[in-house]
Amino acid sequence: MKKLLLSLSLLISCMAFSQPPKGLGNLQGLKIAYMTRQLNLSSEEAEKFWPVYYNYTDDMNEARKEMKDDVIGLDEKLLALKKRYWVEFKKVLGTDERVNKGFLAEREFGNFIRTEMEKRQRMREQKFLNKQP
Repeated sequence: MKKLLLSLSLLISCMAFSQPPKGLGNLQGLKIAYMTRQLNLSSEEAEKFWPVYYNYTDDMNEARKEMKDDVIGLDEKLLALKKRYWVEFKKVLGTDERVNKGFLAEREFGNFIRTEMEKRQRMREQKFLNKQP
């Protein structure tokens, strides 16, 4: 357990220097920890996985910017990127099951963050309403 925590800490600190978080602050570190845990990445796998993952997210974000007015075109482009990166992720993760687990973990993390943000927004609104005379 200590080795796992040490490896995870080392991984997060290395990842912090390998690609600067683009205004995400601690959120990026949480995502790294979550996905590393979900995929049970070894240090060697993580070293190979995260550069591929960052390229994947950069390409996905670029596609969203380029195709923001074309819903069907965007869906097609995102699917094509997922298929392309499936192959790259499989080279690192080894099995289709782990690659699928990575895509699911990404979705679950996004859903968790959205839910948490909505919950916090409701709390702020409730706090504001309680202060009203």
